[in-house]
Amino acid sequence: MKRVVVGMSGGVDSSVAAYLLKEQGYDVVSLFMQNWHDKVGTLEGACTWEEDMEMAQLSSKRLGIPFHYVDLSEEYRHRVVDYMFSEYERGRTPNPDVLCNREIKFDAFLLKALELGADMVATGHYCRRDTVEVGGQPMQRLLAGSDPNKDQSYFLCQVNQHQLSQALFPIGHLLKPDVRRIAREQNLPTAVRKDSQGICFVGKVDLPVFLQQKLKSRQGNVVEVFPDYFDRTGQRQTDDLSIEQLAAPYRYTPDCGKIIGQHIGAQFYTIGQRKGLNIGGHKQPLFIIATDIESNTIYVGEGETPGLYRRALFIRQDEIHYIRPDQTLQVGDRRRYLVRIRYRQPLQQAELIRREEGLYILFDQAQRGISAGQFAAWYDGEELIGSGVINR
Repeated sequence: MKRVVVGMSGGVDSSVAAYLLKEQGYDVVSLFMQNWHDKVGTLEGACTWEEDMEMAQLSSKRLGIPFHYVDLSEEYRHRVVDYMFSEYERGRTPNPDVLCNREIKFDAFLLKALELGADMVATGHYCRRDTVEVGGQPMQRLLAGSDPNKDQSYFLCQVNQHQLSQALFPIGHLLKPDVRRIAREQNLPTAVRKDSQGICFVGKVDLPVFLQQKLKSRQGNVVEVFPDYFDRTGQRQTDDLSIEQLAAPYRYTPDCGKIIGQHIGAQFYTIGQRKGLNIGGHKQPLFIIATDIESNTIYVGEGETPGLYRRALFIRQDEIHYIRPDQTLQVGDRRRYLVRIRYRQPLQQAELIRREEGLYILFDQAQRGISAGQFAAWYDGEELIGSGVINR
């Protein structure tokens, strides 16, 4: 009998995943990870890790499976949170949930599970995995979850073949209401518990307060850029521009607009952000269209300003990752895929263009809020093929 160690989070998804595996005849063991202790910057009312662990224990007891606990907070701090701080310090916008899956759930956690005699590990992610044969060798495919409203494949866009080969996603074929129904039918204590939100294992945070643990506040100017600036400087995204020009961020200088307020530090803000500026006097909302760490300046535009949209992005060659290495694009190759640049974004039609310096993604339609540091993930139908860190 194969032993499967389930990452039991204290939520309904992982508890139902454990139930389904037990029903399928696996030797199921639950393992709860404590990945964060510090409460600085976390919002009041967010569930604590103690509550999560209690729910994981109660679910394990209800299912009649062994419960174990592991503290991975040091690994999480060094491999996820420190990376997150360093990216914000550079003026980039990281996705800690993607890093958490690559570095913790399918690495540090996997190693602990193997110590418990695991043959496989399982999580409550809404995604699917299957195996195909390529050149006589097994190849793992990562597929979108069957529930279009809950598909979490994007968060696993940085895992590799070895990690996938040891992973099970028992609820990936289910809709969320079905998961809730199963939990109620089995009298699981998580049946009515709300889904967790916020940063993976940290919870809901006041991001500036959270980041101020390591990044110092520094007052700077908020500069409003008006729509005619893009015409005057020839920076409109038009079809006659090269792929390099389309992927280049807009150029701003402190004198390109009007100073309309102050902020607490450019590193605390991200492109496309609307909340947190506290500047009034405009008919439409203000959106951040750029941040400049060196000059400590934030650039904003009113409403759906041209500065929010770009047709292309660039990924450096050393930050391209393929879940399906047999699908790797070689220099000079061009191939069409479906692409998303953030979780829950509808898949977008695009062409991937491989150059010596890296990978360009050219979208059919201009994309809103392309941010350096985020992950772009590309799909062939429902299969996630690869991903990369947006460089610009």
